[in-house]
Amino acid sequence: MKEEHQVQVIAVTGGKGGVGKTNLSVNLSLGLAELGKRVVLMDADLGLANVDLLLGVKAKRNIADVLAGNCELQDILIEATGGIKVIPASSGTQELASLGVHEHAGLINAFNGLGESMDVLVIDTAAGISDSVISFVRAAQEVLLVVCDEPSSITDAYALIKILNRDYQMSKFRVVANMTRSDTEGRNLFKKLTHVTDRFLDINLQYAGEIPFDDFVRKAVKKQKAAIIEFPRSKSSIAYRKLARTVSEWPILDQPRGHLEFFVERLVLQ
Repeated sequence: MKEEHQVQVIAVTGGKGGVGKTNLSVNLSLGLAELGKRVVLMDADLGLANVDLLLGVKAKRNIADVLAGNCELQDILIEATGGIKVIPASSGTQELASLGVHEHAGLINAFNGLGESMDVLVIDTAAGISDSVISFVRAAQEVLLVVCDEPSSITDAYALIKILNRDYQMSKFRVVANMTRSDTEGRNLFKKLTHVTDRFLDINLQYAGEIPFDDFVRKAVKKQKAAIIEFPRSKSSIAYRKLARTVSEWPILDQPRGHLEFFVERLVLQ
């Protein structure tokens, strides 16, 4: 019997806005593509999409068209720079920002037919702890939590972890520190977060690495380019590649976990 192709599914989230989550999602995806992975990046900020802006691509159709039944998911895939494919969302659409449970389930299930065409699915979630964020995070295999050196970042990250653990029994999270300004800041941020989670929650937090503050990231955004492509030798790009290598070594979960998740049909059929 032919072995089923497995897809690594990573939700990049952060609790609060402004932590650089989308930049990290884009550059991580490109770093994984450089390693030979077939990467699809989903813009899951359904009401305020911006992945396409960061990559300088124009979307003729987006997730709204799929949900309206006007086309299939594969019809909206865009080939972007660096060999990745993007699933664009819609910007300024209130209806998409407040989808119900059934719409989220339909969207997640729509991926089942695309599994053979990708190795990694990176999901750039919206900011906050809305139902949309919870749905996509729960449906992923790995949760990559982005934090930065702001008190509200740690507070909001803890709030998201607490909800996912208390209400949905999720217990494993990976943390990446973004926009760090020293060699020790990332580890210190991780310690701050674990200091709180160890006291109040029974979870497994793992440190995935850090991305240093780098003005070249802002310059790349202004050009509607990704830093890893536009400034490949910048310190942030080196760190994005290091993170991509780390992510590529994570084991891929191959058993369904009893709730709605990406590619679950494929797991059940194995």
